[in-house]
Amino acid sequence: MKINDAVKSQLSQNVDRAALEKANAVKTEAANNKQAEKVQVENKAASGNVTLSARATQMQAMAAKVEQSNVYDAEKVDAIKSAIAGGQFKVSSEKVADGLIATVRDLLTTQKP
Repeated sequence: MKINDAVKSQLSQNVDRAALEKANAVKTEAANNKQAEKVQVENKAASGNVTLSARATQMQAMAAKVEQSNVYDAEKVDAIKSAIAGGQFKVSSEKVADGLIATVRDLLTTQKP
């Protein structure tokens, strides 16, 4: 059976999604904290009597983070593409089965009236 580009694309998108999301969450939190600190310093320097609340500062940092964030890890995608092209990419049947079961569970729970 020959795998077409659509299937390859779907496989590459589903590979280790949980690990990718966790790594992105860690990067996001670090960037968010750094941006929040930067915004606080800028606010103190720019405003004489105006002080933003901690919540407002967090919201500004989150907005900046969303503008800067990548939806995917380009390096990981390139590594997967290279492995597929080189015939070295291994598909874990357990991960595929677990993902399929999780998807079916989600579909069944959302379709209940």
